[in-house]
Amino acid sequence: MRVILVLVLGLLISSCGKPTYFRSLSDAEKSDLIKYKKQYKVDDTYRILIITNYGNMIVKLFNETPLHRDNFVTKVKAGFYDSLLFHRVINNFMIQGGDPTSKKATAEDRLGSGSAPGERIPAEFRTDQGIYHKRGALAAARDNNPEKASSNCQFYIVQRPAWRTTQLDSTMVQRNLTLNETQKKLYTTQGGTPHLDGGYTVFGELLTGFDVLDKIATTKTNSADRPIENVRMKMFILTEPKKLK
Repeated sequence: MRVILVLVLGLLISSCGKPTYFRSLSDAEKSDLIKYKKQYKVDDTYRILIITNYGNMIVKLFNETPLHRDNFVTKVKAGFYDSLLFHRVINNFMIQGGDPTSKKATAEDRLGSGSAPGERIPAEFRTDQGIYHKRGALAAARDNNPEKASSNCQFYIVQRPAWRTTQLDSTMVQRNLTLNETQKKLYTTQGGTPHLDGGYTVFGELLTGFDVLDKIATTKTNSADRPIENVRMKMFILTEPKKLK
């Protein structure tokens, strides 16, 4: 009995100070996963469930951005995002995650420069097809490269709520933005980040979980915009098209 107690105490002591990974799914979450899969009919759209310790979000991937779509799907299937953090959170702007170094990061580590093996993803701007940085837009983060190519793993979800018309007009002047009537209506009714249009690739959108998006965006952060309490993710594919061009 004494040997067993010593072993148990040793395990407990050795685990102290280590980062906690995403816990096992609860029975309720497993039930939700089945429910979500039944909720959507299989069509030509990928839908992804993002489970976090703040709740669940579901995103749809755009077929108009096939390079980003396929890259994201491949990583979700491989479990790449499991236990990674939303490491950069700015209220009234966006939440960002997908840095692979965040999985084992300590509270003192600075995050945001990690990437997956492989090249950047070529930009796929689709503003000409009405794909903008509206509230709930799923977009690829990137570094400051001249081609505006995307990170092959880091992403963000736009959280900014609707603008007042005077706010948007003032921002357009300050940032020298030219917005069409569709964009103006979109940003003053739904919200979003107009200054990112044409600079970062939007490759999907949030379908459900806007309340979760807001909970994460308003969590307490440190000086580097990293949440004080780790916000971990785990992803599952809900619908997978049988055929795509």
